[in-house]
Amino acid sequence: MSASSAKARKPVARTGSSPIVKDITDVASQYSGFDNHEKVLLGRDDDRGLTAIIAIHDTTLGRALGGTRIWMHDNFDAALTDALRLSRGMTLKAAIAGLALGGGKAVIRADAKRDKTPALLDAYAEMLSMVTDSYVTAEDVGMTLDDADYLRARTPNVAGTRIGGSGNPSAFTAEGVFLGIRAALNHKHGSDSLKDRRIAIQGLGSVGRALADRLAGEGAKLTVADIDRQRCADAATGLGAEVVSANRILTAEADVLAPCALGGVINEANIAGLHAGIVAGSANNQLLRHEDAAALKARGILYAPDYVINAGGLINVAAEIEPGGYDRARVLAKIGKIPATLEKIFAEADRTGRATNDIALAMAKAKISAGR
Repeated sequence: MSASSAKARKPVARTGSSPIVKDITDVASQYSGFDNHEKVLLGRDDDRGLTAIIAIHDTTLGRALGGTRIWMHDNFDAALTDALRLSRGMTLKAAIAGLALGGGKAVIRADAKRDKTPALLDAYAEMLSMVTDSYVTAEDVGMTLDDADYLRARTPNVAGTRIGGSGNPSAFTAEGVFLGIRAALNHKHGSDSLKDRRIAIQGLGSVGRALADRLAGEGAKLTVADIDRQRCADAATGLGAEVVSANRILTAEADVLAPCALGGVINEANIAGLHAGIVAGSANNQLLRHEDAAALKARGILYAPDYVINAGGLINVAAEIEPGGYDRARVLAKIGKIPATLEKIFAEADRTGRATNDIALAMAKAKISAGR
């Protein structure tokens, strides 16, 4: 059942118990993505089809905020690893953006097109209601604005909604990435002009397409790929984009490669084949390993750390729960600081010879330490 139909339906009547929620932090500590997470919860409701992980990484600076991803990972281990890595990234993203928030993430192991029913969302809302003091969620891959509204009607710890919120944050994420790409071009080429620059965009979801619109509007030439053929056709027709297959986009000739889909797409197996001078996109965890940034630097490829350049959506959602309430002008002003943060990182990387994500990590950790 689709998200929109889930929104229209009333909650499914329950005759049984709530989801069984277990603390699996000790189990999670054995996984490579674990980084002293404060709490990792597993929620199961077989009757309603729910298998969900909520990973709360660090709440030093405030309550954890991070989206819910609905994705059919190959297995449970992959889903847990994804939740661990993404939640850590949210901690770093919030810290480096100067937000009084911690990092968390949720993963529902399900096919968003086939398994996302009102019953599943009801079960997940019950799980969310158990962590209102420590975790706030929002949209992510597989979870739409309709889904967020549906959940918000059942539990208060959901942001980025039309119900008492500011709506879909994707445009704000895209705006931050757009500004970050210009900053990267300026650092590498001495000009932030996008006219006739070739940008290869992997993924044309809500953020990727919004980014494509902004770039095309400034005269950029686009090469795009998406598993959804209609999205590609729309970009070709509406934006004059060149469409390539999903397995060719990473090696396309371009000034900028913008990964805007799932993570782990840049790794030691394909870095040698990249033909872009800059990697700057909206996807979380674009690098399979932290060390891959050093390999990019060795090839002369400028990498904009993902949790710095893609913070616009988090900044927007965070404004909903800030003292004084939501202020769009204040949100845009904060997003407007992303280029300056990136330039500071780029300059320090040039000065020290260190990889850009090493610089960004040190900056984020310093803010978290100061918060303690």
